[in-house]
Amino acid sequence: MIPQGGTLQPDSQIMETLEQPSLTYELNLKDKTIAGYIDGLEAVKQAVVKILQTRRFEHLIYSSNYGQELDSVIGRDPLWAYAEIERHIKEALLQDDRILSVDDMKITFKGEQALAEYIVRSIYGAFHMTEEVRKDG
Repeated sequence: MIPQGGTLQPDSQIMETLEQPSLTYELNLKDKTIAGYIDGLEAVKQAVVKILQTRRFEHLIYSSNYGQELDSVIGRDPLWAYAEIERHIKEALLQDDRILSVDDMKITFKGEQALAEYIVRSIYGAFHMTEEVRKDG
C-alpha cells in the first residue's frame, strides 16, 4: 500500500541553521593565563593552535574529531610523510566550521622534524601558520 495524503510544510516552517558565536576566552600560552575574550579571526587563530597542540583520542573531554595525529609521521619516508602531514593538518583543521580551507602547504624536513607552512582561510579572513612537527609531538 502506498501512503497518501502527505503534504509539504509551507516555507515558514523550514528551520534555519544558526551560526555559533566565535567569542571565547583569550589564552596566553606563553604566561599560561587566561586574559579576557577574543572573537572573529583571533579566535580562529587560537583554535588552530589549540587543535594542532592536542593529540587526537588522547583527552576524553574532546570528541574523536578534535586534534591531530602527526606523531606517527616523523621518521618515515619523506615523500610519504609530506603527504601524511598535509592530510593530517587539513583533516584536523577542517573540522572547525569557521575554517574554509587550508592552502599553499609547504613542508620542509630537517632530520627528525618537519616544518609545515600554510595559509588558513576562514569565514573571518586568511592568515599564515607555521607548524613544527617532531617525533615527541
